[in-house]
Amino acid sequence: MKKFKLVMLASLLVVLSACSPGGGTGDGNQFITIATASTGGTYYPIGVGLGNLWSQELKEEGINASGQSSAGSIENIDLMKEGEAHFSILQGLMTDQAYNGEGSFEGKAYEDLRTISMIWPNVEHFVLKDSEIETGTIADIEGTSFSVGPQASGTEQSTLVIMEGLGLTKDHITPEYLGYDDTISAMRDGRLDGGSLPAGVPVAAITDMYASNVGASVLEVSDEQFEQITDISNAWYQYTIPAETYPNQTEDIETIAQPNILVATIDLDEETVYQLTKTLFENLDFMYDVHSSAKEMTLETALDGLPAPLHAGAYKYFEEVGMDIPEELIPPEAK
Repeated sequence: MKKFKLVMLASLLVVLSACSPGGGTGDGNQFITIATASTGGTYYPIGVGLGNLWSQELKEEGINASGQSSAGSIENIDLMKEGEAHFSILQGLMTDQAYNGEGSFEGKAYEDLRTISMIWPNVEHFVLKDSEIETGTIADIEGTSFSVGPQASGTEQSTLVIMEGLGLTKDHITPEYLGYDDTISAMRDGRLDGGSLPAGVPVAAITDMYASNVGASVLEVSDEQFEQITDISNAWYQYTIPAETYPNQTEDIETIAQPNILVATIDLDEETVYQLTKTLFENLDFMYDVHSSAKEMTLETALDGLPAPLHAGAYKYFEEVGMDIPEELIPPEAK
């Protein structure tokens, strides 16, 4: 009986190791999990595509990577802290707050957070039923039933910062906490007036909104509103969604965007992250086929907007290709 128990314990340890992110099975395989967001946005398909790329190109090295859905940036950071994810896609605002212990992470700085690359802009899409629109700007959400994004998500936090810039709080709306697809579905069913759906363009849920005649539009951000928002946080810049990006969208939409950032836990070894970073930038055409927003991934913009040091493995790759790396992005462990 004692021998049986020892055998069962050994078997259990092997299974747990195989299921953990970055865990090995003893046969040289390494499992990598990439935390993303809800399935109706852009994080999820990009994360899944990234996992497919790494698994395909690094199969002989034993890399098995996969993108997993989540509630978004805040949960992603928790997953990394708990060892349930080794990579995440985060909003620039959430990356900055997490690393420095500010905002939602006041007093809880995640100093082991390391960046890999800016990958594409996260474009703000505040959508509202046409019957509720007065000025055509994001101020129109006041007095409406409005989804601020899933609880504990980067969408919720960035939406609240934008609202703060407008002098609004949750008390000025009837808040809901829905993912992208559920937001559009609730608007279609008459249960919701609008919602916040930040993502790379085109956003699948927004395409569905326009194509299925929900009777809603993406609201604009005026120059004055942009200045008010950047007084709260300078994470955003002005962005134009070109006409015809979405079905029946005949005019440009003036909004704002912030960088989306691929980050990793410091626990991943330097050589693994070096290989993953190198593989990503040597196979950008693969990612361009995954989602149109991925076409904004370039080596030239990889360091733009990064608010935390690079992972040592990414730093090694960018040095190798001759990039000029700002002092603040050099990982402390590489100095």
